[in-house]
Amino acid sequence: MSEFTPLAYEDIDEAHRPSLREALLPVLAVVVSLGVGSGYLGLAPHAPLLWSIAFTGLFARYRLGYDWDSVYDAAAAGLRMGLQAILILFVIYGLIATWTSAGTIPGLMYYGLGALTPVVFLPVTAVLAAVVAFAIGSSWTTVGTLGVAFVGIGNGLGVPLAMTAGAIVSGAYAGDKQSPLSDTTNLAAAVTNTDLYDHINGMRVGTAIAFGLSVLAYAALGVYAVEGGAPDVAAISGPLADTYALGPLVFLPLVVTFGLAIRGYPALPSLVAGVFAGALTTVAAQGVAFTAAWDVFLNGTSPETGSELVNGLLSTGGIAGSAWTIAVVVAALALGGLLERTGILPTLTHHLTQAIWSPGSLVAGTGVAAITTNAFSAQQYMSIVVPGVSLRNLYDEYGLNERDLSRAVEAAGTPTGPFFPWHAGAVFMTGVLYSAEGAISWWWAPYYFFGILSPLVLFAMAFFGYGYTQDRSEADQAVVADD
Repeated sequence: MSEFTPLAYEDIDEAHRPSLREALLPVLAVVVSLGVGSGYLGLAPHAPLLWSIAFTGLFARYRLGYDWDSVYDAAAAGLRMGLQAILILFVIYGLIATWTSAGTIPGLMYYGLGALTPVVFLPVTAVLAAVVAFAIGSSWTTVGTLGVAFVGIGNGLGVPLAMTAGAIVSGAYAGDKQSPLSDTTNLAAAVTNTDLYDHINGMRVGTAIAFGLSVLAYAALGVYAVEGGAPDVAAISGPLADTYALGPLVFLPLVVTFGLAIRGYPALPSLVAGVFAGALTTVAAQGVAFTAAWDVFLNGTSPETGSELVNGLLSTGGIAGSAWTIAVVVAALALGGLLERTGILPTLTHHLTQAIWSPGSLVAGTGVAAITTNAFSAQQYMSIVVPGVSLRNLYDEYGLNERDLSRAVEAAGTPTGPFFPWHAGAVFMTGVLYSAEGAISWWWAPYYFFGILSPLVLFAMAFFGYGYTQDRSEADQAVVADD
């Protein structure tokens, strides 16, 4: 991902370079399309995204003067940027199905229901998700494996699904952001020329504050969940024990996948290994035929446990069920590529830099740029790369250290994607945690406390001048003194 070079404002051919007003028109079209289509009319994101792509493509062709080949190449660039996300989506839907048939997810649910209570469930969920994500360096893998099991446990304890989803995603992103194995953490360090561990150390205080406050908020919600919930542990644990063999062997896929990730293998091969382990465990532990185990990978699971509640929790779509989700991601990535390669996002970033007047405003402005790029590119990698490369010179001018830039782009870029329902992260998280097609992240976003607090803490630190003044080197301070 670090090989991706965003289009700089100065590199845009003057014949095609949009003015600020022109750059705002496609952005306004996207906001109106998604707001009216998804927000008002209640459509799935597919059609509004197509409207946005059509408007942006026509605008680039007939207003900015690009030919059709250039418009196509721009959309394709967005897809190339997000290809890894598409492949992970494809694989993880099959992994969830094979882990369900193997008894891995039912086993996690069964033993989790016996160990947890409604009062402690939400803070414990957030902390465990953070620990796992830190260990394996992947928020998506954490949500697609451990998170699915936590949904079932929370349901049995009477905890509202939106709260459970918020706690899972908060922990997953907090742990991912601090992990030296994370792709976004390495990307943020690479594009800003920052030492990886300097970058991680620079994020530590802000992450600790945001996640600590999140865990306290989940602890308070735990009290609310006990008062308003209706725990139904036996109604879930009984059918699980009657339907699946839940011995130690069912956790082999978990050990294989997380073991490979901890040893430094990338997310995609670790997940593929998890699929094979899940299929083979289905045969060995549950006595399912080899061909039937791989049919589950394709078509998903439809368990018959005698409980409609448990059947609903463990019904999965397999890779065939990923079509709805992947279609949204493909459309959103194509739109992001159009907005970036036709100069619209670089123009907005360029004009943002004109409003910078101090080191604090630069850090805060970087966060705003990362969130804005997240919203319109639908890809967290782009939210790190575009401001990370575009604003690097400004940090030198203001005498700030590289890790100030890397901290800002990741604190605001990595965790905020799930707030935008068309974003790859939001589509993935919602798709694996909610069984109903068409569920959108707006349903659980109010409980995604870390995503709210991480950029707010960054902005507060920038406002009060905390962090970045101590990070400046002697050479940087000399530049400021000369100014």
